[in-house]
Amino acid sequence: MNGPSRRARILVTVIASVLLAALATATVLIARRNAEPAPGGGADPVAAASPGAGRPGGPGLRVLSNGLLSTVSLADPAGPRTVTDQRCDRAYTAGGTTACLTPAGALSAPRLLVLDEGLQVKRSVSLAGLPNRTRVSADGRMVAWTLFVGGDSYAGGGFSTRTGILDTRTGEVIDSLEEFAVFRDGKRYRAADVNVWGVTFAADSHRFYATVSSGGVRSLAEGDVAARTLRTLADNVECPSLSPDGTRVAFKQAVGADPGKGWRLTVLDLATGRRTESAETRSVDDQAAWLDDRALAYGLQRDDGTNDVWTVPADGGGEPRVLVQGANSPAVLPAA
Repeated sequence: MNGPSRRARILVTVIASVLLAALATATVLIARRNAEPAPGGGADPVAAASPGAGRPGGPGLRVLSNGLLSTVSLADPAGPRTVTDQRCDRAYTAGGTTACLTPAGALSAPRLLVLDEGLQVKRSVSLAGLPNRTRVSADGRMVAWTLFVGGDSYAGGGFSTRTGILDTRTGEVIDSLEEFAVFRDGKRYRAADVNVWGVTFAADSHRFYATVSSGGVRSLAEGDVAARTLRTLADNVECPSLSPDGTRVAFKQAVGADPGKGWRLTVLDLATGRRTESAETRSVDDQAAWLDDRALAYGLQRDDGTNDVWTVPADGGGEPRVLVQGANSPAVLPAA
């Protein structure tokens, strides 16, 4: 028996290709539209999928929803969210600038994408490592990022980070804050194992806070971009986040100064040195964000690996509650 004609084989191939393309498109659209349900079930919180930025009329909250840059209303964070097609591992928005750390692939390195208010790419920086943290100064000028370049957990002790800063106005890139001079107790400190991560900017943009680690001690340090210095202020402080009024730092404090025991979300008063533990008693391995001067937002992962954004008062009172289901990397957006 003769086999199928050449024309028939070509026709079958074309039909199969069209069907596969349609299936792939449907899969992407469904994945983009669906967010993980709440722990006890609930409706799909994603009501729109759009390539545009999308902004609520009032203050909003920018998050990553299934890894896609998204926006929800701060007044109704459980309501509809607008989902873009921009994929990020970590993201943060401030001053009209969005920093997006793209995922590392098997054949591709991660990148820092600097997006404008319409989420158009203004700048792209090649990076190496696993994306971990990113922050933007309040005026949108300065962008910071942290990547793991060895190991995959703060708790393991055998990791290394690389933290850099981009000045979007001048285009200057500081590849590694480990080049900065470190001062401890007023004296220059030198060690081969210095690591820096988790930048948060002060109001003047060139001043910032970060974690400096050496000899097993993780410390809050105040940094100066112009002077290229880092001065330690307090120990057992990781992933700081400066309050909008500039008086306090939210951070993750290792239980018993041992990251292997987990972290307690805590707030440090910069003037008095007083620490206030939040009502969140679960281990928070995140760089918290401030919703305002009274409340914190942070990511927690469920047992199935899904992230949710939670909130808790910064004064130690109240109790934690879910803010946005199936999301992480929260950042407050002003009213449009």
